[in-house]
Amino acid sequence: MSRFRPFGFALALICGAGPALADLSQAVDTVMLPGFATFAKATTALEEQTESHFAESGGQCDPTTLRPAFNKAFDAWMAVSWLHFGPSEEGGTALAIRFWPDPKGLGAKAQRGLLLGDPASLEPELFAKQSVAARGLTGLERLLYPGEPPAADPCPLLRATVKDLARLASVLDAGWTGDQGFAQLLLRAGSDGNTRFLTRNEALQAVFTQLMGGLEFIADQRLGRPLGEEDKPRPERAEARASGRATRNILLELQAIRRLTAALEPDAAGTIAAMDRAIVAAGKLDEPELAGVSDPERREKILEVQRLVRSARAIALSEMAPALGVGLGFNSQDGD
Repeated sequence: MSRFRPFGFALALICGAGPALADLSQAVDTVMLPGFATFAKATTALEEQTESHFAESGGQCDPTTLRPAFNKAFDAWMAVSWLHFGPSEEGGTALAIRFWPDPKGLGAKAQRGLLLGDPASLEPELFAKQSVAARGLTGLERLLYPGEPPAADPCPLLRATVKDLARLASVLDAGWTGDQGFAQLLLRAGSDGNTRFLTRNEALQAVFTQLMGGLEFIADQRLGRPLGEEDKPRPERAEARASGRATRNILLELQAIRRLTAALEPDAAGTIAAMDRAIVAAGKLDEPELAGVSDPERREKILEVQRLVRSARAIALSEMAPALGVGLGFNSQDGD
């Protein structure tokens, strides 16, 4: 069951025709499409390296050998992970790629079942039907950075997970491209036959909502979950602790959102400057696991990043929404 409510919800439109369509085209052509293409390419490279590794090792696997390619794929995902509309929301694709947060540990439980279960469940068609919590980047991280010895030989599951991830990335990329792809639905908003976006404002609204939702998720989840309460920090809740990517994910996502902001509304100087402040602060954090949330001095630096991200979101709402002629009707991460 998805942890996210669909992003195709109705949002209140504010008057104004919005900027020229070229702004939206710039965002699609220079940020969104290249982002999904890069992710597909990175997961394909991971699959190729995995298959080569298996062939050379006679079916054995060394997690350390595959970690660099895994991290490149993860890097690529962070450039588009916050775009939860279109192909990403169809069939729970984004969740299958990255199931986080997982407060009940569903992924580890499902993955253990796969390790000890019928090998047939690892065949591509059957594996695609397994729990999203056991698949994708989250599942791969547990296999490549195990906290304890696996319940069984992890190599077959590792191979199946990589194949499935590459397939998902390819499906996602294909869903954005071509004459019938989601990119064209955005760019041809208001044209005959486009029932997804009846006006240009609806398309701009959808993109702006993704931007706002991405900033909100960083502040409330990627930073908020490990920060916890002052008297009860929760470092164990940090994202990608095993691979030491907690801060890297925050930085990469902020940079991607900043790129989209500049492409969509280059005159949003206040918003861009606010995002730059957050990016600089995040880049200075030496907190690969956000363990510093438990140390008063280090915690303050992490809190400052959270404040700067929230400030950037507030400035975007006040500056970009009027410029684009859109509004934000609902909490973009409502239900997470």
